[in-house]
Amino acid sequence: MNNLDTTILVIAGALILAPLLVRALRPAIAVPVVVAELVLGIVAGPSVLGWVEPSQSLHLVSQFGVGLLFFMAGNEIDPTVLSGRRGRRAWGGWALSFAIGLGIGALVAPGLGMVILAVALSSTALGTLLPILRDSGDLQSPFGTSVSAVGAVGEFGPIIAISLLLGSHTPGVALVVLVVFGLIAAAVIWSAGRMPRGRLHRFVESTLHTSGQFGIRLVLAILLSLLVASAVLGVDTLLGAFTAGIVWRALIQDADPGTRDAVESKIEALAFGFGVPIFFIATGVGFNLRALLDQPITLLLVPAVALLLLVVRGLPASLAAPAGSDRRMRAAVGVMGATALPIIIVATEHGVDLELISSTTATVLVGAGMLSVLVFPLVANSLRRQAAPVSSRRESDPSANSAP
Repeated sequence: MNNLDTTILVIAGALILAPLLVRALRPAIAVPVVVAELVLGIVAGPSVLGWVEPSQSLHLVSQFGVGLLFFMAGNEIDPTVLSGRRGRRAWGGWALSFAIGLGIGALVAPGLGMVILAVALSSTALGTLLPILRDSGDLQSPFGTSVSAVGAVGEFGPIIAISLLLGSHTPGVALVVLVVFGLIAAAVIWSAGRMPRGRLHRFVESTLHTSGQFGIRLVLAILLSLLVASAVLGVDTLLGAFTAGIVWRALIQDADPGTRDAVESKIEALAFGFGVPIFFIATGVGFNLRALLDQPITLLLVPAVALLLLVVRGLPASLAAPAGSDRRMRAAVGVMGATALPIIIVATEHGVDLELISSTTATVLVGAGMLSVLVFPLVANSLRRQAAPVSSRRESDPSANSAP
């Protein structure tokens, strides 16, 4: 077999093995499936068995996967979670995290390298947290909406920072381009929310169980179009993917619930059954484990940076906890907000490609992100169970939301 054949077989095996491994470990520990995918990628990659090498074809498929991941994040975002007190505190917390990250970056990696560190340390893995919240039944709770707000800002803010400060344009030109893209995106979202959609919804429903599958084709068309538009304008493509999810939500929001749920299920199957796992497996393949194992001090930096995530991202994120939260609830929101990985992967890839940070630094940051995904949701769920309940009425009360 040639290298491509081996890569395809190994990826196919990892896709199947990851959820089986998670299920086998579940009685002892609840391991997120993304961690299993990353570990399997590391084991299959050059750091351990050497069955799969990083390649252009694997990178291309993984980029489609990360696009689907951010599409799902945009699709899941309810604009109301960013309103009032909760939204203001989520944005304020992220700005504080980014500022602290810049300060730390200025000491560790002067120049544009500090932007990479600030982006990594101020990010939140919303696409990873949403399935966890959905599975636990917390997505619509005061806790879940607070985490959703923190996560939305923790993905959107870093993407904007990457587009402004690390793109191909100077910051001034990048700002103009970003405004143009924002106006285009706003116009598309506005049009999607107000156009007559009865015939569209009926056509989507009529092809749900046929080879037409118009709903899925439309999703892919929207996603690919906005990815291309963002690439042409020089905006980070993740912003295009995130925007595509918002556009699709506007198009499908008032469809028949059965139709909407059926299409959403198919999109989730495409994203979390194929594209997103390949992104995480490919990340594991490219993970330089030897750089950590060859120098014990470097390996010790991984948990140290994970703790830094708790301080830099977690403490400010806790500001967006539901009104009336006790210390455990605020801590739970903060720990969930400090859970980061996809943006760290993207930011460090930018940093290494632009020679702003070393591959060892990138490996440490990605390793800390992996550790956060493995540990932080478990800790947050434990704190959340011990916390005093928060009234959903109080959180949704306009007077509560108007509080500073």
